Amino acid sequence: MAEEKASKHPYITRRADTCAGKPIIVGTRIKVSHIAIEYEQMGMTPDEIVVAHPHLTLAEVHAALSYYYDHIHEINADIRAGEEFVEQLRKEYPTDPLQEKRRAAQGVSQ
Repeated sequence: MAEEKASKHPYITRRADTCAGKPIIVGTRIKVSHIAIEYEQMGMTPDEIVVAHPHLTLAEVHAALSYYYDHIHEINADIRAGEEFVEQLRKEYPTDPLQEKRRAAQGVSQ
């Protein structure tokens, strides 16, 4: 049974030392959640995703989407956690320090 599970998504792996153990496309640091966001939220087609990430094959993109749909609750929870983290950072740091420095150097006030 474990062998059958392992071969169901041969292009997808998890490594504790890569992307915090999140599922990624083998040989890359591209997370399944990233592909899911591009497809589901951004409306990109698998072909457009390959154009955006030319080191990926169409088979790898489809495998990531297959994995996503097989683990949709887990991946969506990861996506929500990431969005919540970004929102928390925006609240804690409402301005971009680098942008503020650029404005100051250019003599532009906000």
